[in-house]
Amino acid sequence: MGYDIERFVGYVNDGLLCCICRDVLENPLQAPCEHAYCTSCIHGWLVHHHNCPEDRQALDLSMLRPLFRYMRNDLNRLQIRCRNREHGCEMVCSLESVDRHERECEYSRIPCTNASCPMLVERRHLEAHLAVCEYRSRECLNGCGYTILNADDTHHNCVAELRTELELLRSEMICKVEEVRHEMESRLDSQRRHMVQKESLLKNEIEELKSQMSRVMSDVRTLLAAERLHRQDLEQAELEKRELMELLKSLQRDGRAGSNVTEGGIRKTSGTRTLARLDSIKRKPREVTVI
Repeated sequence: MGYDIERFVGYVNDGLLCCICRDVLENPLQAPCEHAYCTSCIHGWLVHHHNCPEDRQALDLSMLRPLFRYMRNDLNRLQIRCRNREHGCEMVCSLESVDRHERECEYSRIPCTNASCPMLVERRHLEAHLAVCEYRSRECLNGCGYTILNADDTHHNCVAELRTELELLRSEMICKVEEVRHEMESRLDSQRRHMVQKESLLKNEIEELKSQMSRVMSDVRTLLAAERLHRQDLEQAELEKRELMELLKSLQRDGRAGSNVTEGGIRKTSGTRTLARLDSIKRKPREVTVI
């Protein structure tokens, strides 16, 4: 339905009236034949009809379009009275701003904010009504702290209300304790499983390290034994070197002495002794150690 034409101040063009309800267009839509309608009016019409209500041309919802801009501008500039005029509001404003005004109008009738109160009061009188509303809530004057309605004053019992409140708190506390207990047990189980897995991994690592250490110690013992053999070979080689040096020196002395001795028997005996020592060195067994 459109806006009641009686609410408007001044002349309203017929082109701005709905072809169905004959009131001023509200949320207008336009057909290809350029006839305009209120959205709610044309939707209701097309449920039972499939043509324009004005000229009977074929029409469906997919053919509807927004109103021409110049018509929409003319529509928005129309001056309209507030719908709360009968309650005392004298406001006249443009059609495009009337909804915003009526949402905030002091003469609008709004429901009481107290639960269960059926009263509708003007916005400007709401505070005065709340002060005397029989459904208003307040704190108990006896000091129990319970919020009560005026209508429940005769039925209010501080002891009973506190007992009920205590039972509710006890139930909530028990539920929370159970939730915390279950959560802690779940966490402990998770940590226990994690620690068991960690312990197993550490044991495996320790065994692996022990195995590696055993292999390293075996290698070290082998190397030490090879080192001892190598050292013995070096000492033996050094001893043979010294013997060879002494033999060489002996040969040199014998050579020098042979040039001054005329007797062949003496030279032959000394040379034979030196060759015997050299032959004994050659026959000594040698062991080669490979590391």
